[in-house]
Amino acid sequence: MRRQRQNIQERQLSLAFMAGERDEVPRPSQQGLELRTAASAPERPAREEGLMEEVCARANLFRAWKRVRENQGSAGVDGRTIDETLAYLREHWPTLKAQLLHGTYTPQPVKRVLIPKPGGGVRKLGVPCVVDRLIQQALLQVLQPRWDPMFSEHSYGFRPGLSAHQAVAQAQQYIAEGHTWVVDIDLEQFFDRVSQDRLMARLAARIADKRVLKLIRAFLRAGVLENGLLRPTDQGTPQGGPLSPWLSNVVLDELDGELTRRGHRFCRYADDCNIYVRSRHAGERVMASVARFLTRKLRLTVNAAKSAVARPAERSFLGFSLANDGRHRRIAPQALLRFKRRVRDLTRRTRGVSLPTLIAPLARYLRGWRQYFGFCQTPHVLAHLDASIRRRLRMYLWRQWQNGRNRFRELRRHGVSKFGAAVAAGSPTGYWRMSRHPALQQALHKAYFDAFGLPRLAPSSLA
Repeated sequence: MRRQRQNIQERQLSLAFMAGERDEVPRPSQQGLELRTAASAPERPAREEGLMEEVCARANLFRAWKRVRENQGSAGVDGRTIDETLAYLREHWPTLKAQLLHGTYTPQPVKRVLIPKPGGGVRKLGVPCVVDRLIQQALLQVLQPRWDPMFSEHSYGFRPGLSAHQAVAQAQQYIAEGHTWVVDIDLEQFFDRVSQDRLMARLAARIADKRVLKLIRAFLRAGVLENGLLRPTDQGTPQGGPLSPWLSNVVLDELDGELTRRGHRFCRYADDCNIYVRSRHAGERVMASVARFLTRKLRLTVNAAKSAVARPAERSFLGFSLANDGRHRRIAPQALLRFKRRVRDLTRRTRGVSLPTLIAPLARYLRGWRQYFGFCQTPHVLAHLDASIRRRLRMYLWRQWQNGRNRFRELRRHGVSKFGAAVAAGSPTGYWRMSRHPALQQALHKAYFDAFGLPRLAPSSLA
């Protein structure tokens, strides 16, 4: 029933997106435009003046809406949720579309949200309202295919078909080839420090449609609502909207070009950039020259405290630590520490819920974590984590069973001998030590937790 209602809403929204569509994309002959061909100059991928019509095309908007709905996210400053925005668009989309096509649309300010960083501090996100997220996503779908082929092959972040795993594997290859020193560059508050004027100049060099440029500038200047106060944004690209990652690649493409021109071996994922060289001396020279380029040319700030020239094993890249010979990639110590803290929080023994209720959110977290960090080449670490998780769950159940009589009965119910159950139930040992007791391991074995849907992190041969 819910799915049927959703389909009806989508059809109604699709009809709303059709408003005035018949004449919205002018023919090239009407505008004096040239058809794009394979022979078009590759360095100018978005010269068409009718980009805004493509942005507002029904198919593009409907695809953008599906992506926004899938990503969910909280409401913006207007307080409208995804479902409420759907009703709003059915009524107001023709007006919004006219404003976009005439270059008069004004985005709303973004809502400031503070997210704790894994390494300490907070990350400042700017959450646009759902309508603005829809428009940003529609813009991204039109601009990204034109710009992406022009980006560096060494840029892996937020690009179709590329991933953090590919960046880590490429870095590993550089090390294996003998570039065993890494120049790890950390940009201080990158998204808050981007020069909007430089960014817009770079966009204007490749985008002819003034309405698109004006709209992007409006998103950059929309302001941030924080603690009830509206703060102007005359620099930076607020994180949180669909356009922000793509804009970061536009900004740092200049850095990619400069590093390529100098012949460096490097990998960049968003603002995380590692350069691989053969000696410490070369690394220190590269660090100094690249820092000057970033400061003077791109007007960005290098965080000296977090940047370093070091051996790969001493640094982490996208959550992984690479061996100095390039043979192995391990999970970085900081990532392991964050994992253990999260598991402890999800399995704390005072939660007072049933085991299936406890395991459900834990399983979701483990599946997502395994999908990313399963890329490591140290399966024994994953097996150790599996054992540690099962031990925490045994400790949780042991506390829930509360007293000797209940513990004896539960152990017997799970197949433990009468003598073994009696010894374990009468033990004064604490919860954590008791979780390794042979009787508990016999009763609450691997298959027991498998039946509740607990994923295993290690490959099946080791799990």
